[in-house]
Parts: sequence; structure tokens; C-alpha cells
Amino acid sequence: MRLDGVLFFPVTPFGAGGGVAEDVLAEHVAGGVAAGAGGVFAAGGTGGVNAPDLPEYTAAVATAVAATAGRVPVFAGAGGVPPTARAIARAAADSGADGLLVMPPYLVTAPPGGLVRYVREVTEAAGLPAVVYQRGTARFTPAAVAELAELPQVIGFKDGLGDFDLLQRIILTVRRTTDREFTFFNGLPTAELTVPAYRGLGVTLYSSAVFAFAPEIALAFHDAVTGGDEERARLLLTDFYLPLVELRDLVPGYAVSLVKAGVRLRGLDVGGVRAPLVDPLPEHVERLEKILAAGLEVAGA
Repeated sequence: MRLDGVLFFPVTPFGAGGGVAEDVLAEHVAGGVAAGAGGVFAAGGTGGVNAPDLPEYTAAVATAVAATAGRVPVFAGAGGVPPTARAIARAAADSGADGLLVMPPYLVTAPPGGLVRYVREVTEAAGLPAVVYQRGTARFTPAAVAELAELPQVIGFKDGLGDFDLLQRIILTVRRTTDREFTFFNGLPTAELTVPAYRGLGVTLYSSAVFAFAPEIALAFHDAVTGGDEERARLLLTDFYLPLVELRDLVPGYAVSLVKAGVRLRGLDVGGVRAPLVDPLPEHVERLEKILAAGLEVAGA
């Protein structure tokens, strides 16, 4: 299964009653696919994988699958303690997802061998192709990733650490030890800011949270980078992505809640975030609106 282009990480809308707003999610996903997403990652980090219970998670994945209608692959987030991760992995498979994004087992620091075991158990529960996300407490060694690359379900590795020395060693080790097709992803928050650095390592795929609320900007940046338009890419980084990251870093969790605020600014009522995250302050939403307007202007939207 090949992924290409801009990868779309939709938010998970919550309605007035507190549950998943399936009709709003369907509109959100269908709009993103129509805008040109290369893949949909439902109930992932941007989608608040930590927030829904199992029935809500199942509804979110099933809705994303139906709204995508087979036009691009749908991957579903799976993480947390092993029994939960296995249960939601099975739910993703039953809901028609094409693959998994295996998230870190948060708050647990484990050795590389334990992390490999965790990935094996989660992927075997679903029997789906999986991308493994290195972030937080899930930090892999080159040898561990080479072991992951031998697992039949694991097709890729998403880096959310930004440790380029480690990532280079991982890439070289995997390429030396396996001839399988194995894909590496840039998974840092607001990944576009580091796309040039990752491309220097040969990592061209990246997740775009911005696509969830400003596909015009995300696609303009992707086109500029892949088309060699360095000046336009620099303008988008300077006028939009840099101030967005500066705003994001003011409050922990804004990598998710600012994206939801951005979707609301574009006219889709996706509700707020659940605890322990917090919604942006009004003055931060005002800043986001100005940053968004600047980005749309540079993108020519």
C-alpha cells in the first residue's frame, strides 16, 4: 500500500451532547479528500486518539471510511495500554480501515525490545498494515526498527522526535538489513516547518495537521517543495508556519486544539477538545485567524 501527497489528519468533532458528531466528521473527511489528500489518518494525534471511548472510536473510524469511499487509504490510530490498543486495533479492522498508525503507549518508558513486542501484539490483533509512530516515550534504536521492518504488518515508521542523527542511523540500518519496501515519515507537529530537513535524509512523506483547516496552504506548500519553488516555500514558512508554531508552543496541547479552532474558523462546527486538553484562549484564536489570513494570501487562495 503506497501513500503519497499530503496526508490528512482530520479532527474528531464532538456534538452538543458530547458524542462524536458523525455527520460533521463525514463532511470534514469528504471535504479533505476532495481537496486532494493522499491518505486519511482517522482518530490519530490530531484526531484526539486519547479522547474517545471504544464505541466513539469505532464510529469515528467507520465514518471516515464511509466518507472516503475508497478514494484514498484510511489509517486509524491505535495506542495506549496493550488491552486497549488491541481492542481499538480490532475495531479499526472491523470498521474497514486500511491500516493502523501505532501510537506510543503513553506514560510508560520501555526498552526497545518491549516496544517491538507492543507493536507486534497490536498489529497481530488487527492483521492490518501498520505505520509505527516514534514519539514521546516510544523511542526506538536502529536495531529495533530493523526488527520492526521484518514484521509482516509493519510497512513504515513515522518519526516524531526530530533527532536527525538517530533517524539517519535508523534509515541506514533498515536499508542495509532488509530489501522490503519500507516507508519513513516526518511526524513532528506542524511537520511542514521541518520538511526541508527531513527531505535532506530522503524522507519526503509527512503528516499535515494544517491540511485539516487550510488545505489550500498545505497543498501550496507541498507543491512548492516538490516543484522546487524554494522562494514560495520560504514565504509560506516565514509568513504562516513560523507564527503558527510560535502560537502552538504557548500552551501544551495546542497542536490539537488550535487545529480544531482553525476548522471552526473555516466554518465547520467541530466542537472543542476534551480534557486534559484545553481550547485556545479568545486572544489566541484571534491570532490564529490573522495567521490563517496571511497564509491564504501567500497561497493565493
